Amino acid sequence: MKSSAKKVELASVDDLFSTEESRADAQREKVLEIPLSELHPFKDHPFKVKDDEAMMETADSIRQYGVLVPAIARPDPNGGYELVAGHRRHRASELAGKDTMPVIVRDLDDDQATIIMVDSNLQRESLLPSERAFAYKMKLEAVKHQGARTDLTSRQLVGKLEMADVVGEKAGDSGRQVQRYIRLTELIPELLDMVDEKKIAFNPAYELSFLKKEEQVDLLDAMDSEQATPSLSQAQRLKKYSQEGHLTLDMMRVIMGEEKKSDLDKITFTSDTLRKYFPRSYTPQRMQETIIKLLEQWQRKRQQQHDR
Repeated sequence: MKSSAKKVELASVDDLFSTEESRADAQREKVLEIPLSELHPFKDHPFKVKDDEAMMETADSIRQYGVLVPAIARPDPNGGYELVAGHRRHRASELAGKDTMPVIVRDLDDDQATIIMVDSNLQRESLLPSERAFAYKMKLEAVKHQGARTDLTSRQLVGKLEMADVVGEKAGDSGRQVQRYIRLTELIPELLDMVDEKKIAFNPAYELSFLKKEEQVDLLDAMDSEQATPSLSQAQRLKKYSQEGHLTLDMMRVIMGEEKKSDLDKITFTSDTLRKYFPRSYTPQRMQETIIKLLEQWQRKRQQQHDR
């Protein structure tokens, strides 16, 4: 009687293990040394890469130790790779005279790449308000796209505020604060630069973002002519008049020409006025301390005279 069993060829133990190892190796992310010239910046990257003191320190570190944390990039359809995280390390490597840098290459769609790009930069302490504003805006759009695709999330995100909460979670900002930052992207570049330069505070800037673009341009004129920047209460009034349709350049000049309470409480001496009373070696701090001591002595003397 013929056997019905079929001949089965078994793979050797070596073949089995090499197959598992090769599969695991294929899934494992690899760090590649990629020429700096083949790495391109992320499209509309909101973070500024400046050749400042911190950059020079990073370049010195890379010159001495190399890049310790690999960058992340994705294949660029037009050739080379698009940097997702590591723009400052890329610039520092150039300054350090390096030709390549370590990079992890991932296949990422636009939303995934945007979220990684934003999250990898939001932890920096020195972020400018404009950087955070545009980063939050980009990430919110990406989260909206992912929330609308049930294959990428266990449940759909509902409501603008909930999505904004997700955006700000890693940076420790509430959804409401995320939305306030995103409002800053409605400012014209000149006003947004003044926010970055701390000439306009965040809260007044938020209120000014509701002004029409042409009104913001007029506000620059009013600020220049009155040599003043808006306080929170002034910004709120400018917004109110704008929404009522009554905001004019003349009204802006009147508001900006108001004397602020902080100015009424402030007494300013120029260094030229004070310098003639102090030795050249005195620093401004020492001059201030001396003035306070003299005033205290004067006050005690007056008190003694009053008590007689």
